This record gives sequence, structure tokens and C-alpha cells, in this order.
Amino acid sequence: MKKESVYRKVCLALAAVLLVPLWVASASCAEQRPAPKGPSLYERVGGINNIAVLIDDVIERSYVNEVFKANPLIEEAHKRYPKAAYKYNATSLACMVMGGPQKYTGRSLKDAHQHLLVTEAEWQELIKIFKESMNSFKVPHKEQNEILGIIESTKGDVLASH
Repeated sequence: MKKESVYRKVCLALAAVLLVPLWVASASCAEQRPAPKGPSLYERVGGINNIAVLIDDVIERSYVNEVFKANPLIEEAHKRYPKAAYKYNATSLACMVMGGPQKYTGRSLKDAHQHLLVTEAEWQELIKIFKESMNSFKVPHKEQNEILGIIESTKGDVLASH
């Protein structure tokens, strides 16, 4: 019995020696992190419901857009890939990059777009569609600029590599 008691005490002591520095370091890191400065972009645009409606509108506009229809690779992808899945993945990605709790689990943007050979003109049309859609839903100017900044940051992964 005494051996078990000693063994328990040794285990507790070892655990304390190993875990306490981790807790202290963790607390120290948490104190050094700057506090969030106001609500996230995700919160400011109204969360998943508003983002889902925006993405739905953008995708609906893009499917009937003549600039996109002129690219046979995009037109074929629109026919082949289920629109509902596209909307789901795009909404998850948009929510995640705007600071929401959703996790995007789809392919990388590069893998999903490089075979479509997206041109600069098609990219500009996408930006135009996003602006029109955001204006129709009265997304505030500041948030529109942040969203467009996020979209612009993906340009290198979406446009065709030359």
C-alpha cells in the first residue's frame, strides 16, 4: 500500500513539474495577445445568414453572366458541379475568412480554379458582381472594402497561371 501512495505522490509531483510551466506560459501568452478591437467583419455584416444570402446572390448572378458563359471551361464547371455544393463551400469559406466559426474544408482556391483559365476580364467581372450584390443588400462601404480586399488577396490563386 505504501508503494502505491509513494507512486501517486511521485506522479502528481511530475505532473505538476511538467504542467505548471505550460499553464504559466499559456497565461503569459494570453496576456500578451492584443484584445480584439471590436466586432469581426463576420459579425458586422450580420453573420452566416447575411453572408449566405450574399454568396447565393453572387453565384446566381455569375451563372447567368455572359462574360462567364463565354468561357467554355467555366460554363462546363457550372453545369458539372452542383450549385448547392458550390454555395455551401463558398459560404463556409467566406464566413471563415471574415472571422466566423465556420471551417472551409473544400479544395484550395488554386486547385479549384486553375483548370478554368480565368482571365483578368473574368476576374474584374467577378469583382463587379460582388459590388453589385453588396450594394443591393446595402452592405456598408467600410465592410465592402474589407470584403473586396479579402477577395483581391485570392487573385493569384484564381487567375490562370501564365
